[in-house]
Amino acid sequence: MKNWPAPAKLNLFLHVVGRRGDGYHELQTLFQLLDFADVLRFEVRNDGVIRREGGAGLPECDLTVRAARKLQQFGGTDLGVDIKLEKRIPVGSGLGGGSSDAATVLLALNRLWEVHASVDALAQMGLELGADVPVFIHGHSAWGEGVGEKVTPAVLSERIYCVVIPQVLVSTAAIFNDSELTRNTPRIRIPTLFEGDLNNDLEPVTCRLYPEVGEALSWLRQFGKARMTGSGCGLYVAVSDRQSGEEILEQAPAGISGFVAAGINQHPLRTTEPVGV
Repeated sequence: MKNWPAPAKLNLFLHVVGRRGDGYHELQTLFQLLDFADVLRFEVRNDGVIRREGGAGLPECDLTVRAARKLQQFGGTDLGVDIKLEKRIPVGSGLGGGSSDAATVLLALNRLWEVHASVDALAQMGLELGADVPVFIHGHSAWGEGVGEKVTPAVLSERIYCVVIPQVLVSTAAIFNDSELTRNTPRIRIPTLFEGDLNNDLEPVTCRLYPEVGEALSWLRQFGKARMTGSGCGLYVAVSDRQSGEEILEQAPAGISGFVAAGINQHPLRTTEPVGV
């Protein structure tokens, strides 16, 4: 049984530039893929049953199961699958773990079931599961717009990041619905991507609603220009090398975990076959 990676991502900035009539927010962001990943394993079944081994809760709420069912319906296949997920990306951290898991299910089963769906078709299925899923389907670090689903590949410096996770569960809905959220940050163009003041617009509201995030961010900023990623509790700072990142983690206050990872420009599944056996 082979290992299929589902990499984490960082939002190197996240601007809320408007709100649509359907209530969703218009965003501009820069997705940086990381070499830190969940690992999925698949055992194809001939009876059409789709099952997540060890999954908690209802199958209808499991993003990996929902992704598999979408592809099964799209391809009209009678095959099923047992899904095993080794979870390394913390839930609710803003690192895209659930979305990346769903994307890897679509990418892997598209091959294993021989559905032969196009990347665009897979991305559309992914969008129905979550706004961040398409960036993992397309498989590049990328400039994102819309609700995050409009992606343009970007080649980014492969820097090293120290990522820290305070022990707090952040509600994305609470942040986006907060009356103090800035929703009119001026739009920027790709050629001026790294000019001006680039921030995560969700950060001030998150730190106010969840003081644990603000305290961890203040601590991390002694080591550089730290920032929150996405709409979760995850925080990161660029470091000179992996050892420097590990030294930061060794100093972390109680209740803060983390890891060190390198930025990558391509999803591992775009360039390699599954790893291991």
